[in-house]
Amino acid sequence: MSKPSWRERAGTQFVCEKQPAQGTDGMVVSNHPLASAAGLEMLAAGGNAIDAAVATQFALTVVEPMMVGLVGGTTCHIRLADGSHRIFDGMSAVPKAGRPDMYRPIVGAAPEVYDVEGQENLVGPKSVATPGSLRAWCLTLERYGTMSLVDVMQPAISHAARGFVVTPYLSDCIESAAADLSRDKLAAALLMPGGMPLKAGERLVQGAYADALALVAKQGEKALHGGPLGDLLVECMERSGGYVGRADLVDYKVAERAPIRALYRGWEILGPPPPAASGVHIAQMLNILEGYDIAAFGFGTVETLHLLAEVLKIAFADRAEASGDPDFVRVPVERLIAKDYAAERRSGIDLAHAKSWSTGLVGAEGADTTHLTVADGKGNVVCTTQTINSLFGARFIVPGTGMIPNNYMNNFDPRPGNALSIAPGKRVTTSMSPMMAGRGDKIAYALGLPGGRKIFPSALQALVNLIDHGMTLQEAVEAPRIWTEGPMLEIEHGIPERVRQGLQARGHKIQVMPTVAGGMNAIQFHDDGSMTGAACWRADGFASALSGGLARAGVRFVLPH
Repeated sequence: MSKPSWRERAGTQFVCEKQPAQGTDGMVVSNHPLASAAGLEMLAAGGNAIDAAVATQFALTVVEPMMVGLVGGTTCHIRLADGSHRIFDGMSAVPKAGRPDMYRPIVGAAPEVYDVEGQENLVGPKSVATPGSLRAWCLTLERYGTMSLVDVMQPAISHAARGFVVTPYLSDCIESAAADLSRDKLAAALLMPGGMPLKAGERLVQGAYADALALVAKQGEKALHGGPLGDLLVECMERSGGYVGRADLVDYKVAERAPIRALYRGWEILGPPPPAASGVHIAQMLNILEGYDIAAFGFGTVETLHLLAEVLKIAFADRAEASGDPDFVRVPVERLIAKDYAAERRSGIDLAHAKSWSTGLVGAEGADTTHLTVADGKGNVVCTTQTINSLFGARFIVPGTGMIPNNYMNNFDPRPGNALSIAPGKRVTTSMSPMMAGRGDKIAYALGLPGGRKIFPSALQALVNLIDHGMTLQEAVEAPRIWTEGPMLEIEHGIPERVRQGLQARGHKIQVMPTVAGGMNAIQFHDDGSMTGAACWRADGFASALSGGLARAGVRFVLPH
């Protein structure tokens, strides 16, 4: 007897807007077709997943300049063909000149709001933190890749030099940041020629950035971390009051960490550890949900969404008390991911009424990120998220480089004495969720997405869609989402009115949103060795597959006589 479809029990129905890709020899899923094509080119040339992922990352810095750049942060999850996992933390850090009282917080702001006078931690040079992305990308390529940096960077350099066609998505992003971008001469000239944001269909050429990429291809990460690009960044900082210095760039180190592992209904779930909040709190939420028959509740029903909302509020209540760089604050990981703690938190859930939650234990995060997932058909998988934090980061271009730096200082608490307060060298806490799931020694899924504080709740929902509801990969990444940390419950427009009313009847305050978090990119690994790649409608996502292979042995082409 066949297992019933999730649709038979669902309270919310939807139709997928994109098509999955199928392949046997490799898969690249990213938030732009040119970036996915760059990665696929490396696979077709004989490279592995790490080569392809790094090529995709560099290409994304060109075609998604609003999301990612060399002066940003990265959380990378790699599974090697031998089955081992490792997390590379290339997240941005507080410069050595940073101090707890370096900004003037807005008086009366809520504890979770990090607004300061003059928006100094949000826009401009004073918002820039020490970057780690470039060093992380180069390290992973050197350690696990098979191709040269020059080779994997060629697509990015080409797209920057000759230009590419602006998508409606990029055009909308420029328009939404126009007020700040217009204040910077270089950014305005590049993205708002004639004073108007680039329109969809126009061409964006980034000559200065192409030259910067070519320098990186020649000199490696040292071009920024101690070389000419770094000198130009530091000169810009010194001239405009920024804090990043040469020693910050030279001394920055990528941290290698062991993943957080959780067991959920016989599945092993792996994600990044602190300072990332994602692995810990996804494990925590799955442990709580394990006590309920989610499949019987049905996808997108009042019962399921109410339960998810309560679990999200629990996780965010604990996140507020237990997040941070483990080199600076104690993060009670073992307690948070323990089954008995989940049972304790579960016992307080009221299935009929929404509650306010406080921590059971004795920040403002940018939503503009990008994610890619890559596999090579040989067992190597890369799942990595990278960002310059907010849309267009600090919203200026470093003269002579074409680089848009991050504004990661906005993620630190400007008030002294708290877990996320500023301290020299402290790494930013992130919700980045490059997640993998499998059974035994076999990987089944790798996925991730952008979206700031909404990333790990959305990754959780995708895992539940796959494991509990039995959705296809395409359905799981495109399914309507919710998000809350209390009291407002954000729901995407795909959730029907009758379900919204049912949630309101249980005490939830509803806010309908066009999107919750960003475009998810995922790969599914099948028992026959094939792969499915899926990207969702929330971004310019594109799944690109390598299939076919070499000619049958012994085949010869014979010319007719």
